[in-house]
Formats: sequence, C-alpha cells, structure tokens
Amino acid sequence: MRILLVAATKDEVGPLISEFGISISDFFGTPEPINSDSGLRTADFRLLTTGVGMVATAFALGRHLAANTYDLVVNLGIAGSFDRSIALGDVVEITADTFAELGAEDDANFLSIADMGFGDATFYPSKKLVDLYNLFNTFNLKQATAITVNTVHGNEASIKKAAERLHPQVESMEGAAFFYACKQFNVPCLQIRAVSNYVEKRNRDAWNIGLAIKNLNTFAVEFLKLYA
Repeated sequence: MRILLVAATKDEVGPLISEFGISISDFFGTPEPINSDSGLRTADFRLLTTGVGMVATAFALGRHLAANTYDLVVNLGIAGSFDRSIALGDVVEITADTFAELGAEDDANFLSIADMGFGDATFYPSKKLVDLYNLFNTFNLKQATAITVNTVHGNEASIKKAAERLHPQVESMEGAAFFYACKQFNVPCLQIRAVSNYVEKRNRDAWNIGLAIKNLNTFAVEFLKLYA
C-alpha cells in the first residue's frame, strides 16, 4: 500500500523522522522514503512537508500528486481547539474542514464562497480510520470538525464570531487545502490532528506543543507499523 504522509513542518513530525531515520536534506522538494533499520522497511511510504499555510500546502501537494499516485494520503499536524472537552494533547480525526475566511463581507454578514455560488467551502476526507481495517477501534480517536484559517485566532471578538458562524471544534492553517488538493486528484485521504492549545486570547504559556507532537507521532508510528 502506497501511503503519503503530509505535514506543514518537519518539527511536527520530528519524532517520526527520528524513529525511521528519514533524511531531511530536501523536505520542501522530494518526499523522503520511510525506509530504515528501525523495524519498518518499505519503499511504499513517503513523507512530504509543504510549508505552513493553505497556499503552500495546496501547491506542494498538488505538484507532487500530479506526478505520483498513492493508495492513501494522510495529513498530520497540530491544531488549536475551540472545544474544551478535547484535552490538550488529544489526537483527533477530522470529519469536515471549512475555509473559514474565503468569501465576502456583506456589511455585518459573511458570505462564504458557497453562498456566493463560486464553489465549495467545506471539504471532507474520502477515507476514515474505521474504513481501514477497523482502525478506528484500534486507535480510538475522537472525531472533530475543523476550520482552516490564514490568521490563527487570538482575539476574543473574532473567536466568538467564528464559533457562532461555523461551530468548529478545531482549527489549523492547512487542513481544508489538503482535502481540496486530494479531491482534485481523486486520491483517498484523511486528516489527523493533535491539539496543542485552546483557541483563546493568545497565551503561549498555556500551550502544550510538545505533548501534541509526541502524541501525534505516536499515532503515526503505530499507524505505519500496521502496514509494514
């Protein structure tokens, strides 16, 4: 099974890189094979880092998928959570992801690109963990809806507006763009995020990026070993 893992930055998949001894010489160009002496030896897994944000993600992934085929593409990354029932460090499976800012202002109202008749604003995974050998039960991940933003929320007024309009559980800067690119190439895809912080007035002291990355990579390593 050919699997492509996609992350915005190498820092988010650092433990995965260390676990499998992946070269980091050219992350922004050629996806590196996950092929080492660490117990997982296969040429069928690749890792692509795209850069931060929806533009970088759509471009890098689109360029790569134009020349390569996969049975599954998995987006890995960290996220902020609107939902306080999701604990910091929790790993979630994204069930829908919306471009939160793509549209137009109509005085006090916001018109999404879908409202304007110019395309879809929300995109979905074409695969779920439960579809893959009942992996949902294997990992027992929570499911969550997401929004994708150019500007991470850190202002109470804008947070309230986004929560009331879109009712998201988590946010990232890449997820919907990842789904969009995969849809254009009709490639099976899913998105996995680990929560590093709550969406609130910016407070870095309350973040736990280390725990989120640790748990995200624990998932990724165990996930790949199921296909070794």
